Amino acid sequence: MSRPDRARIGAYGAAACAAAYGSMKLAQALGANALADRDPLPPELRERLLARDPLFVASHWVLAAAAVVGVIVALATVRPWGTAVPRRLLVAVAWTLGVLMVVRSLGVLGFGFVGDALLLTGVRPPPGGHAALARTLARWDLLLWSPFFLLSGACWTVAGWRLGRRGKSTPGELRPGP
Repeated sequence: MSRPDRARIGAYGAAACAAAYGSMKLAQALGANALADRDPLPPELRERLLARDPLFVASHWVLAAAAVVGVIVALATVRPWGTAVPRRLLVAVAWTLGVLMVVRSLGVLGFGFVGDALLLTGVRPPPGGHAALARTLARWDLLLWSPFFLLSGACWTVAGWRLGRRGKSTPGELRPGP
């Protein structure tokens, strides 16, 4: 597989990840559970989420709409119609999303690979009164959410890297290899 083809996979992967995440948030906005009970939130926020608090329902609609925008932006990095969007804006969005998602997946500040490992090994104590729930959510985060965000972040950074290296060529064109 050539280097340009591998780089295109990043953009299509980012679009697929955004579509998957958006589909889940849309399902939650419409009333489905769709892994909402596996969302790594503090206990008081988790209760509001599961009770379908209007703020959380609204946030699901916003996140579903943001995912649609994410699909469009990801595809704009590789499709000819993407020339209508300033290249620097696409590069900035792709890199920003990629870095944020990778940082979230690593979880130095909380949930993510590091935070989950610290909680599950006992280095970081679970919240008082919710130890079993915290361990269950950490396992889900370690096995599902963190890998998903790492994959998504990697796809976004590859898409941003490809777009940034391509120079002034159009999104539908491939940059000639070395």
